[in-house]
Amino acid sequence: MLPEVENLLVIQHRDQKIRSLDRELANLPREEAELRERVEDDQAAVDQIKSELQELEVAMKNLELDIETRRDSITKLKTQQYETKKNDEFRAMGDEIERYGKEITSLEDDELELMEKAEEVKTRLKEAEARLAETTGDFEDELSDLKESKVNLEKERAELVESRTKYSEKVDEDMLDVYDRLFNGKDGIGIVGLIDEVCQGCHMKVVKSTTVAVKMEKEIAYCENCGRILYWWTDETDRVVAQYE
Repeated sequence: MLPEVENLLVIQHRDQKIRSLDRELANLPREEAELRERVEDDQAAVDQIKSELQELEVAMKNLELDIETRRDSITKLKTQQYETKKNDEFRAMGDEIERYGKEITSLEDDELELMEKAEEVKTRLKEAEARLAETTGDFEDELSDLKESKVNLEKERAELVESRTKYSEKVDEDMLDVYDRLFNGKDGIGIVGLIDEVCQGCHMKVVKSTTVAVKMEKEIAYCENCGRILYWWTDETDRVVAQYE
């Protein structure tokens, strides 16, 4: 294998890894945002249930006040009954007392219904708070993992960039420019193997003269179909490249 081709293969490996790491790094903020969104959603659920419970408690308090007001009215009416000497007034007060009594019964039924609803809401609140606590705990752990991942990814990327620079210095500048254009324009594959006269980049068969040029390994050869740099693929080629990974 031509030394320049071997160096380009190593550079391509580094470039592919760097591109992959860049995608991972670019994805980290989205992952963090999703973590925060889960916490915010669970917090919003807790706040919503608390608001619902508060409304029920206010409603129960108002019912208690209404019941107490009617009880006071009954007490006053009973006092007035003892003081009046007129039968019609006594009966009218009795009717009022009976009406207030029925209203109290109805209000107490409503209050009981609200109390049952409040117990259900309290159960939901406990469950929501438990979910929030779990999500918050997971958030801290996962956020810590993301920060650690970022440090590790940036470190690995820096090492790859340093290694790429070292191998780039061994390649002719014009040749490196050609490779860079191919890598950036061919989905991250600028140099590929030739197997059974077929380019492994475009999967098209090359002409005989190209196959001969690639196999002789005396100069850089290109696929006439896709323009990628070609090298003669063998098991030994894989072993050569593997040592640089």
